[in-house]
Amino acid sequence: MKIKSGTTGIAKVAAATFLTLAVALPGFAQSIFGKREVDQNDFIAAAQPRAGGNYNLVIIEQQSTARSCWTESGSSPVTVDLLLLTFNFTGICGRSLDSNGYSIRMADNDLGIDYSLRAVQRGSEVYLIGVPRVSSQPEVVIGRTYGLSSQPMKIVLNSGWRFTKRTYESTTLGHVYVTNDQTLAAVAGSTPTPTPTPTPTPTPTPGFADVTGDIYAQEITQAIGEGFISGFPDNTFRPRETLTREQVISMVVEALQKIPGTNISVPAQASVRPYPDVVPTRWSAAKIQFARDNNIITGYPDGTFQPGQPVTRAELMAILRRAAEFAKSRKGASVTLTSTRTATRFADTSGHWASALIGQMSSYCEVASPLNETGSSFFPNSSAQRNYAAAATLRMMNCVKTGN
Repeated sequence: MKIKSGTTGIAKVAAATFLTLAVALPGFAQSIFGKREVDQNDFIAAAQPRAGGNYNLVIIEQQSTARSCWTESGSSPVTVDLLLLTFNFTGICGRSLDSNGYSIRMADNDLGIDYSLRAVQRGSEVYLIGVPRVSSQPEVVIGRTYGLSSQPMKIVLNSGWRFTKRTYESTTLGHVYVTNDQTLAAVAGSTPTPTPTPTPTPTPTPGFADVTGDIYAQEITQAIGEGFISGFPDNTFRPRETLTREQVISMVVEALQKIPGTNISVPAQASVRPYPDVVPTRWSAAKIQFARDNNIITGYPDGTFQPGQPVTRAELMAILRRAAEFAKSRKGASVTLTSTRTATRFADTSGHWASALIGQMSSYCEVASPLNETGSSFFPNSSAQRNYAAAATLRMMNCVKTGN
């Protein structure tokens, strides 16, 4: 809590004592603390393996854009590289390791006294559980990793859960809430049954509860209707999950085939290794070969493609620009992308290798847009998430369809 200048030493002690009592007395903390909404992309919960098959729960906050605090890779589970451990992250990253740094908030009640947060393995994945301090109370299942790894794993929050920050009066504190607007009685006891690891080509499903409230919900629904992206066998879409390079290529090639007049046919299997690290029998190999042969993608300087590497938002824009140019050429039109609006001047792309193309794609039906559609930053080096990738690809498709 911030103390106004001029406050006496006695007042400071009194204020500190007041906050201590607020934490110590059951029910008191529920009423004195508020919450502040935050950008969900600035936070991640991770299950960090430790000896004996146990896991530490770590919640990280990206507080500035100076350096990335973590990166994500793969899927089912998404593994997390805790970059903040390699540099002085003061002022750049926030790290919460125990109940001093995070707690549960439900129906605007602080449940830090009544519940603790723990990462617990059950079957073939790790769950984020709200564990009651009194055995008569029910546990609460908050999220899961959708798989196991020897590396730290991203915990994907269940539908209805989000991160917020604790406040006291008008001051935002460092404490992170895992928040749900429903009551404990409404949520508790809904422990999900573990499901098999999703296949690389998800099973189409008509609707997804975890898309409700997502800023890209409408475009996700339209993208599913177009048929170039779908959900998972457990009836989730996982809008915040990151995409790998091969997953993006698969999605974009599927989208190109849906554009009238392109007349694209992709072989069922690759004829050769499109890249040294992509064997012909890999599920994505044929689409990777198609994309390479048509200059939609390129590999890395060492000749590899790195199909399991997370695709960045900048790389997504490069792929979508080339895809749009390819689609226009297949339709017999000029490959020049016609601007439909004034290019956005992003605050964080100057000097970046993709600065010009990001600006171009922002003017092309707003394919490139700020992270989570707010602010003035693009976050070019951040991993692309499924919700934005679906929306951006849909915008590219529609722009080509209208002749731009």
